[in-house]
Amino acid sequence: MTKPKILVSRRWPEAVETAMVEKYDVTFNIKDKPLSTNEFKDALSIYDAILPTVTDKISSEVFRVKNPRTKIFGNYGVGFSHIDIPAAKAAGITVSNTPDVLSDCTADITLTLMLMAARRAGEGEREVRSGNWEGWRPRHLIGTRITGKTLGIIGFGRIGREVAKRAHFGFGMKIVVQNRSKIGNDILIRTNAHQVDNIDELLETSDFISLHCPGGDDNHHLISTKQFKKMKNSAILINTARGEVVDDNALILALKSKEISAVGLDVFNNEPNINPELMKFENAILLPHLGSATQETREAMGFRVLDNIADFFEGKVPRDKVA
Repeated sequence: MTKPKILVSRRWPEAVETAMVEKYDVTFNIKDKPLSTNEFKDALSIYDAILPTVTDKISSEVFRVKNPRTKIFGNYGVGFSHIDIPAAKAAGITVSNTPDVLSDCTADITLTLMLMAARRAGEGEREVRSGNWEGWRPRHLIGTRITGKTLGIIGFGRIGREVAKRAHFGFGMKIVVQNRSKIGNDILIRTNAHQVDNIDELLETSDFISLHCPGGDDNHHLISTKQFKKMKNSAILINTARGEVVDDNALILALKSKEISAVGLDVFNNEPNINPELMKFENAILLPHLGSATQETREAMGFRVLDNIADFFEGKVPRDKVA
């Protein structure tokens, strides 16, 4: 029996790649550089499945192929706003993602950003490395504690709930959440969380704001000029969701005018081409999309993709089908 032909858009953990070649006829992107629209477009006529990542741009143009051979996109990542879902559906192509397996690690990186921003760890580390540290003194790099503060979480799905658990039980934080749907009291009570009806109420009362909502058109620039004006001047914004959720220009203005205290970002608009203005702010913690970057999680994500495409080729509905 002929093995299905698979294209993997970036290099994956070795253990996953080894398992993949045992079952499929696999082509790896050896250069490990982003594929172009034309390369993806050509691939639709060659491969039975394409396995993209969250940083691949799969626009409607990719799907303008007559009678594509590809029947499933097994996305390596939980977010799928980088894939034009209506165009995929119109082309008869199934799309799956990898929920659950990266919730813990993304929650961990969220707390990392919160602590770094609150305690000015980035500034301190740069000072030590530069050789400019003059020693301990009472007024040096004074930050703020997170213990007992109010954390506002926008998007209370799997990752948001893991963040709430760490913040509430680890640091005694008060949890306020805003979500597009009603969260059950059985879930809220686990972290003594309070759900508010609108983002404005959350922004006005939170010391830290952490974004965990989906990307895409619905949440494009969800945090912009109006929202920054609602925040406390002492507020710290954290984004581990998607870059497009925050308006870069509004964020830069808010930092310049001290409308907020600091920001921690693990995701950006137009990655990896970060707005150079952000680099100028000492109170901006900037990480290179490390949310799921542990060996355990990256392997689990890969095996989850393999589970989904195995379901598909066995004639089943992929367990994580999104379209």
